[in-house]
Order: sequence, then C-alpha cells, then structure tokens
Amino acid sequence: MSDYRGRFAPTPSGPLHFGSLVAALASFLDARRAGGEWRLRIEDIDPPRCPAGAADTILRQLEAFGLHWDGPVSWQHERNDAYAAALERLKGLGLAYPCSCSRRQWRDYRIYPGWCRDGVCEPGKPVAWRLRSDLGLRPVIWQDRLFGEQHFDPAALGDVVLRRKDGLWAYQLAVVVDDAEQGISDVVRGVDLLDNTPWQRQLQHALGAPEPRYLHLPLIIGEDGQKLSKQNLAPPLPEQGDAVRALLHAALIALDQAPPFALAMAPVAEQLTWAIGHWEVSRLHAEAHRQTGHLAP
Repeated sequence: MSDYRGRFAPTPSGPLHFGSLVAALASFLDARRAGGEWRLRIEDIDPPRCPAGAADTILRQLEAFGLHWDGPVSWQHERNDAYAAALERLKGLGLAYPCSCSRRQWRDYRIYPGWCRDGVCEPGKPVAWRLRSDLGLRPVIWQDRLFGEQHFDPAALGDVVLRRKDGLWAYQLAVVVDDAEQGISDVVRGVDLLDNTPWQRQLQHALGAPEPRYLHLPLIIGEDGQKLSKQNLAPPLPEQGDAVRALLHAALIALDQAPPFALAMAPVAEQLTWAIGHWEVSRLHAEAHRQTGHLAP
C-alpha cells in the first residue's frame, strides 16, 4: 500500500444515484490506481434527514458496482466526543462563538453579517456555534488537481455554522475532524463542494490537522438541466442486473476515461480492472457541469 488514503462519504438521506456513482467511482479508481486505501464513511449526523434503511441500501449499491472499501465503515453518529473536543479547542483559540441569530433575521444579506461576534445578540435564546472566518487562515490557497489554483478569502463566504441550535453537528466541522482521524490524504468529490474547501482549510489549520489533496469533479447534470440529486428525484442506482454493468460503463464515459465499447456489458470486475489500469486524471475536462446523456439501454 502507498500512503494514499481516499474516502467516499455519502449522507444516507436516500439511495445513491448516477451522480453519486460517478463521485464514488472516481475516488475509488484514484485510490486503487495509486495502490492506496479507499475508506467508506456514512455521514449520518443529521438524523431527521436519514430514513431508516437508507445506509444499508447505499452499502448494497456500492457492493453491486464492485466498489469494495477497506476497513470498517465509519459512522458519524458515533463521533460526538471527537467533534465536541474540536469545538472546545476552537473556542479556546477564539475562533468559535455562540450565535442566536436566525436565518430570517439576516435574509436580506448575502452572508451572515457576524452580529454575534462580540456577544450574543439575544441572550437566553438557543444558540448555534459559528466559525470566526475573519480570524483564521486568510487567504486560503490550494492547488486543485483538476481546476488548478484556487484562491479564496473565507471572510467573504461568512461565518459558517459548526454546531446547530438543535445541538446537531454541522458538516464543515465533522468532515475535517473525520478526515484527520482517518488519515485521509486525498479528497475526490463534486465541484459543488469546492467553495466549502476554504472553511475546511481554515479548520484544518486551526486544529493542526493534515491538509489533504483535493480533486473536484464536474457535476453530473440531468436532461432537465438540473444537478442530479436526491432532492431532484434522481433515479436510484440498481442493485443487480444488466443495468449495473451499463451504468458503470456510462460512469466511466462521464469521467472521460473512454472505455472501449466492447466493455459496456462486461462483468463489473472486468470493467473495474480495466478502469483501474487506465485511470488518468489528466483525461478529465475541467468544465463545471457534465450532461448525463443516455445512461442505460
């Protein structure tokens, strides 16, 4: 094994769809081509969004497409103590503050104006905890493996929530703590998360966590021009049959890997063997969106 360790980290708010498959496949191939590990993390920190059985469906779908992970599955709902410790450290550094403001109160602003930075505006009300984006690492610069140099001032993005008013942990803090704990060296994900990276870099810097390499992928867009997502009712991936092989081939095409037409209905293991041996990030085209086209026979 090399020192490469990647991961796929779906939210179990529903089954995986074709866009999920493209992201999972890219991260899997990138890890396997490097001779590294590929971990699976279920990001279930928001129970109201995670119906019973959804995580099990995701595991079955990944297995159907031959995307077998290394080590045990990591579950975010088991990580409360680690997130709490990270938040306490940020408080001690003066980088996290309580905020009583509601979205309705600042709806006329592009980003949250930071009203509670110097003290809670409405004492006695429930509070969220926010990151002081103006005090952390600025600017944030990194080299994306597909989109090139990225340059952001996180303060222009606003003070992101770290823990919600209802006590649930927010994505930005959880993903940084988990990537550090799992020793993730490379993050491969959709370009819709590219502008989340500045906050995550700030948190990594503040917490003394390693900074992974990033590869952001073009989004997969349906025929209606909308991003494929669970919210947009993207069809779930099948768990067996000819459609699995056809969709795996279509995902390789969406990733610009130019798989041979003769491979289209080959067994999953054969397609993946070819794909691992031929995976090249340099083939990816750096446009922000990718049409799905015709996905299945």
